[in-house]
Amino acid sequence: MEIVPQQPTQKGPDAWFTGDVWFDVLAAPPLPARLRVNAVHFAPGARTAWHRHANGQSLHVTEGVARVGTRDGLVVEVQPGQTLWTPPGEWHWHGAVPDRLMTHLAMWEAGAAAGTPETEWAEQVTDEQYRV
Repeated sequence: MEIVPQQPTQKGPDAWFTGDVWFDVLAAPPLPARLRVNAVHFAPGARTAWHRHANGQSLHVTEGVARVGTRDGLVVEVQPGQTLWTPPGEWHWHGAVPDRLMTHLAMWEAGAAAGTPETEWAEQVTDEQYRV
């Protein structure tokens, strides 16, 4: 067993996010372990680009209010203490509501083999898609 050194907080890359987003890697052990956990901190109105996960993703909101949308136009708000599940392959985005900071724990599994894609990223979410 070992205590894993804490990594520095990282700025979310512009290709994956709109607005100011920061994340802390909480769990990313080497294979064969597959669990991945990030604490992701969104400024008001900040959000991810469209993306999907090979093995799905759970989002647990710890503070603020999250807004999450799918390609069919469904947009839901997730309150602190609630957990949302996106199934494998579902295109979605998530971020903060316009007037509140938001932090969630993003939890997903890596692929079974090294180099297997975990997440596929696509275009940015438009303001219209975000406001629905």
